Amino acid sequence: MVLIYPAVLYPFSDNSGGYVVEFPDLPGCVTEGKTLEEAIFMGTDAASGWILDELEEGNIVPKATEYKNVKIKEGGIVNLFSLDIDAYAEKYGEKSVRKNLTIPAWLNTFAEKNNINFSQVLQEALLKMSQAK
Repeated sequence: MVLIYPAVLYPFSDNSGGYVVEFPDLPGCVTEGKTLEEAIFMGTDAASGWILDELEEGNIVPKATEYKNVKIKEGGIVNLFSLDIDAYAEKYGEKSVRKNLTIPAWLNTFAEKNNINFSQVLQEALLKMSQAK
């Protein structure tokens, strides 16, 4: 699952080329980088970790503010960050829960013939439902 969240980048006050990165929709999610590239990398990592922690605790992921509605202070730059939560969870996730489920035989046959990953489909559907609330 890929989520898109806006962040505000603020240049360091000493004009050294670094940036502070704040995610308005993710309370307390703030990081920085000594260069723009590092700030973007660190921002992606921090926001992905924030989201994964929330999901692992059973919390609802906050909806992203529309780009045009992001409030910024003077000197700030709004940027959209693409967060691949599945890839991040695969690399850093700590919790997995095994679930047993029952589906009609015809649906099982269809899914197996089409190489459908049951776990992935269920995860994506549940996450979509959690974001709708």
